[in-house]
Amino acid sequence: MKFDLVDRVLEQGDGEIVTTKEINPDEEYLRDHFPSFPIMPGVLMLESMVQAAARLLGPEGENLVLGEVKALKYGAMVRPGDSLRVEVKTLNSKEDGSYTCRGNGIVVRSGSNSEQTAVAGQFTMRPARLTS
Repeated sequence: MKFDLVDRVLEQGDGEIVTTKEINPDEEYLRDHFPSFPIMPGVLMLESMVQAAARLLGPEGENLVLGEVKALKYGAMVRPGDSLRVEVKTLNSKEDGSYTCRGNGIVVRSGSNSEQTAVAGQFTMRPARLTS
Protein backbone atom coordinates (compact mmCIF):
# COMPACT_ATOMS: atom_id res chain seq x y z
CA MET A 1 0.00 0.00 0.00
CA LYS A 2 1.39 3.38 -0.95
CA PHE A 3 0.07 6.70 0.26
CA ASP A 4 0.96 9.64 -1.96
CA LEU A 5 0.88 12.50 0.53
CA VAL A 6 2.13 15.25 -1.79
CA ASP A 7 -0.52 16.63 -4.12
CA ARG A 8 1.48 19.63 -5.35
CA VAL A 9 4.89 21.21 -5.03
CA LEU A 10 4.23 24.90 -4.41
CA GLU A 11 7.84 26.07 -4.18
CA GLN A 12 11.24 24.47 -4.43
CA GLY A 13 14.62 26.10 -4.08
CA ASP A 14 18.08 25.52 -2.74
CA GLY A 15 17.57 23.18 0.20
CA GLU A 16 13.88 24.04 0.68
CA ILE A 17 10.53 22.76 -0.54
CA VAL A 18 6.89 23.64 0.13
CA THR A 19 4.21 21.10 -0.75
CA THR A 20 0.53 20.68 -0.08
CA LYS A 21 -1.81 17.77 0.59
CA GLU A 22 -5.57 18.26 0.28
CA ILE A 23 -7.42 16.10 2.80
CA ASN A 24 -10.25 14.57 0.82
CA PRO A 25 -13.18 13.18 2.86
CA ASP A 26 -12.86 9.95 0.83
CA GLU A 27 -9.30 9.21 2.02
CA GLU A 28 -9.26 5.54 3.03
CA TYR A 29 -7.51 6.07 6.38
CA LEU A 30 -10.22 8.51 7.56
CA ARG A 31 -12.76 5.67 7.78
CA ASP A 32 -10.90 4.21 10.76
CA HIS A 33 -9.21 7.28 12.24
CA PHE A 34 -11.78 8.03 13.66
CA PRO A 35 -15.20 7.08 12.20
CA SER A 36 -17.17 9.69 14.15
CA PHE A 37 -14.43 12.36 14.18
CA PRO A 38 -12.08 11.80 11.20
CA ILE A 39 -8.60 13.31 11.42
CA MET A 40 -5.33 12.75 9.58
CA PRO A 41 -3.15 10.39 11.64
CA GLY A 42 0.02 11.95 13.04
CA VAL A 43 2.22 9.31 11.42
CA LEU A 44 0.84 10.35 8.00
CA MET A 45 1.63 13.99 8.76
CA LEU A 46 5.22 12.88 9.41
CA GLU A 47 5.15 10.80 6.22
CA SER A 48 4.05 13.93 4.32
CA MET A 49 7.25 15.64 5.49
CA VAL A 50 9.33 12.57 4.55
CA GLN A 51 7.83 12.48 1.05
CA ALA A 52 8.42 16.22 0.61
CA ALA A 53 12.05 15.76 1.70
CA ALA A 54 12.49 12.89 -0.78
CA ARG A 55 11.25 15.14 -3.60
CA LEU A 56 13.54 17.94 -2.44
CA LEU A 57 16.54 15.62 -2.52
CA GLY A 58 15.75 14.62 -6.12
CA PRO A 59 16.91 11.30 -7.57
CA GLU A 60 18.93 10.62 -4.39
CA GLY A 61 15.69 10.88 -2.44
CA GLU A 62 14.31 7.79 -4.15
CA ASN A 63 16.78 5.64 -2.21
CA LEU A 64 16.35 7.40 1.13
CA VAL A 65 14.18 6.37 4.06
CA LEU A 66 13.30 7.92 7.37
CA GLY A 67 16.17 7.22 9.74
CA GLU A 68 15.51 9.22 12.89
CA VAL A 69 13.00 11.69 14.29
CA LYS A 70 13.83 14.26 16.97
CA ALA A 71 11.69 16.70 18.89
CA LEU A 72 8.54 15.98 16.90
CA LYS A 73 5.53 17.90 18.18
CA TYR A 74 1.91 17.73 17.16
CA GLY A 75 -0.55 20.60 17.41
CA ALA A 76 -3.73 21.27 15.42
CA MET A 77 -5.79 18.41 14.00
CA VAL A 78 -6.10 18.07 10.23
CA ARG A 79 -9.67 17.29 9.17
CA PRO A 80 -11.37 16.45 5.87
CA GLY A 81 -11.60 19.56 3.70
CA ASP A 82 -8.40 21.02 5.17
CA SER A 83 -5.02 21.26 3.46
CA LEU A 84 -1.69 20.34 5.00
CA ARG A 85 1.07 22.69 3.78
CA VAL A 86 4.45 21.07 4.38
CA GLU A 87 7.66 23.09 4.54
CA VAL A 88 10.95 21.17 4.66
CA LYS A 89 14.52 22.49 4.80
CA THR A 90 17.71 20.47 4.69
CA LEU A 91 19.99 21.49 7.53
CA ASN A 92 23.03 19.44 6.57
CA SER A 93 24.28 16.37 4.76
CA LYS A 94 26.66 13.76 6.13
CA GLU A 95 29.36 11.59 4.63
CA ASP A 96 27.19 8.48 5.01
CA GLY A 97 24.67 9.94 2.53
CA SER A 98 22.14 11.00 5.14
CA TYR A 99 20.47 14.40 5.44
CA THR A 100 19.18 16.22 8.50
CA CYS A 101 15.92 18.06 7.79
CA ARG A 102 13.52 20.32 9.63
CA GLY A 103 9.87 20.17 8.73
CA ASN A 104 6.65 21.98 9.54
CA GLY A 105 3.15 20.93 8.63
CA ILE A 106 0.64 23.76 8.72
CA VAL A 107 -3.08 23.09 8.54
CA VAL A 108 -4.97 25.49 6.31
CA ARG A 109 -8.69 25.39 7.08
CA SER A 110 -11.08 25.43 4.15
CA GLY A 111 -12.95 28.71 3.85
CA SER A 112 -10.68 30.43 6.37
CA ASN A 113 -7.40 32.30 6.48
CA SER A 114 -6.58 30.48 9.71
CA GLU A 115 -3.29 28.59 9.78
CA GLN A 116 -2.04 26.48 12.67
CA THR A 117 0.93 24.18 13.12
CA ALA A 118 -0.15 20.54 12.93
CA VAL A 119 3.31 18.92 13.15
CA ALA A 120 6.89 20.16 13.45
CA GLY A 121 10.25 18.60 14.12
CA GLN A 122 13.64 17.48 12.92
CA PHE A 123 14.26 14.22 11.11
CA THR A 124 16.99 12.35 9.25
CA MET A 125 16.70 10.84 5.79
CA ARG A 126 19.22 8.03 5.37
CA PRO A 127 20.13 5.62 2.57
CA ALA A 128 18.02 2.46 2.54
CA ARG A 129 19.96 -0.56 3.73
CA LEU A 130 18.82 -3.36 1.48
CA THR A 131 19.87 -6.88 2.37
CA SER A 132 19.34 -10.01 0.33
